[in-house]
Amino acid sequence: MSRGRLEAFSDGVLAVVITLLALDLHTRAEGPESLASQLREQWPSFAAFALSFFVVGVIWVNHHALFALVNRVDRTVMFLNLLLLMWVTTIPFSTSALAGFLRAGGADTHLAVALYGISNEGMAISFTLILRHLLRRRLLLRPLDDGAARTALRRFGVGTVLYPAITAVGLVSPFLMLLLYALQNGFYVFEQTPATTSTSDR
Repeated sequence: MSRGRLEAFSDGVLAVVITLLALDLHTRAEGPESLASQLREQWPSFAAFALSFFVVGVIWVNHHALFALVNRVDRTVMFLNLLLLMWVTTIPFSTSALAGFLRAGGADTHLAVALYGISNEGMAISFTLILRHLLRRRLLLRPLDDGAARTALRRFGVGTVLYPAITAVGLVSPFLMLLLYALQNGFYVFEQTPATTSTSDR
């Protein structure tokens, strides 16, 4: 399979995922509640939507940035990419669960927080496995030496450590978790793909 075909398929999946996020946003024209009160009541849905929208958006940008460095893809890359997409497609479900139980409260909020964290951790691990395989099999346009490859993998894999830590915070304060996730997502907005930086420095 060509790199372009893999990217096109991934773009299609990500486009559907980012659209599905909006399906949990709704208001009612009938009933005693005003539109303003409904918006106040459903603010967790809007907050979770905004966070997950940019999470998926950053995944799309980083996916493009990573595969722009790839010379060719093999069968393992294709399956690892499918694993990544599987976790990404769980984000609308975990986002909806998180928003719903933030509004309702109760013990199930902890499980909703855990589900959201699992979606993000699965995505981070899958991304890291893709880069690890690309580096090991020297599938990049400009392969890195062993030292630069290890450095790139550590930088790229930082999310695999941060996501569980932030999720643990969410078990105590879900609202603080949303803020920390937003800050981490902001980091990935400005952080370049490590292999890009390492290659350009050589």
